Amino acid sequence: MMTMGVLVNNALKSKLTLINGLILNLALADGLVLAFVAPFKGASYTRAGWTLGWFVCKTCDGFLNSCMAAKSFTIAVMARSCYRYVSNPGKQVNIRQKAVLTGLLFTWLSACLVSLPHWMFTALQRNGDGLACVQAVPASARDAMAVYVKVYPLVTFGGPLSFALLCFWRAYGRCRRRSGKTQNLRTQIRSRQLTIMLFSLTVVMAIMWLPQWVSWVWARHAQESGGLPPPPLFALSAELLVFSISLVNPLLVLALSDEFRDGYSGLWRRFTLRKPPPKSKSGPHTPSAPKSPCPRPELGGHPPPHSAEPPKLDDDPKPRPEDPDSPVNKDGIVLPDLEQFWHERVTTTTTAENDPVPWEHQNQAEPLVTVSRGPWRVKPHADTVLGCDPFAATSLVGPGKIPPAGLVRAIGCHLDV
Repeated sequence: MMTMGVLVNNALKSKLTLINGLILNLALADGLVLAFVAPFKGASYTRAGWTLGWFVCKTCDGFLNSCMAAKSFTIAVMARSCYRYVSNPGKQVNIRQKAVLTGLLFTWLSACLVSLPHWMFTALQRNGDGLACVQAVPASARDAMAVYVKVYPLVTFGGPLSFALLCFWRAYGRCRRRSGKTQNLRTQIRSRQLTIMLFSLTVVMAIMWLPQWVSWVWARHAQESGGLPPPPLFALSAELLVFSISLVNPLLVLALSDEFRDGYSGLWRRFTLRKPPPKSKSGPHTPSAPKSPCPRPELGGHPPPHSAEPPKLDDDPKPRPEDPDSPVNKDGIVLPDLEQFWHERVTTTTTAENDPVPWEHQNQAEPLVTVSRGPWRVKPHADTVLGCDPFAATSLVGPGKIPPAGLVRAIGCHLDV
């Protein structure tokens, strides 16, 4: 499944080459054998008779032979493609995905056509107290079946795998002759790794599939001549080796291909690691600091009473234009020094001598500036108790002139004229 996941991911990225498509077909056949044949065969071995029904008996053996024939034809086409690639690795061959899929479909149709007698002549027969799933050939088809028994192993096993081994051997020889050249070194290394991987797949499949063919030919000739069938232990071991091919192939691909190892690790990280939530980008209307906190009333340790309606939250982070005392500037950013100033101004209690804003605590009815008739003069050392500088007012408005009330209030002075 991981091999199929890597290849399908490459296909979605428009990277499906002919060889990758053939490896995908090989992995698909292995997955079908393990999913739809191995469980039913295992269940039939644990019981004395056949209890899985007519449909499973009719399709199980034929489906297994079709999958194995499709794997054999796929390896033959893969060997030819590998030899062409190694012969000229620098040549770019563009093959459309529709052409690749059409070739794979033709491979499966050929495999099903070759295995057609297994679908036709398999049936249930009474064997003592139970049923047995056997291949019953009618009398009218025995002559054709005798020829089929001799031709089928050559068409499905001997011919394709021999052709594949020959192509891989020639491709490996070309890789060795090109190893001394320094041009396109990366392409040469990749072609050599690909040849070794596919050659290993072919050799392992041929060795592990051979006992099953020996058992199959032995059983057919024993049925025709009336001789002894193959031992049950040998037949069982041969079928177990056939199922083991589907487990060994992905391990070989993983061990011999750097591309597939990288694909496996990428899929593993995608399935196991969770992506962190995307961070929101700070814009001109996004505040980067909290708003100025509002002073909480002193309740003497008692919790505030619950209101009947829930408080409405203002979703707009920007300050309202009618609030001129807010320390938020036009960009919606709260400055830390302004925030501290407003917080200390509201919460801190100071005496009259140390009050930085004395005009806010004075009686509003008392005028800030008292003016009498006659010229207005300011003495140099006047009003030093309040901490203001009379020369600031005279320097701004000129000597001998009365400063406006707003200016006097701004510099923190209370002047008597």
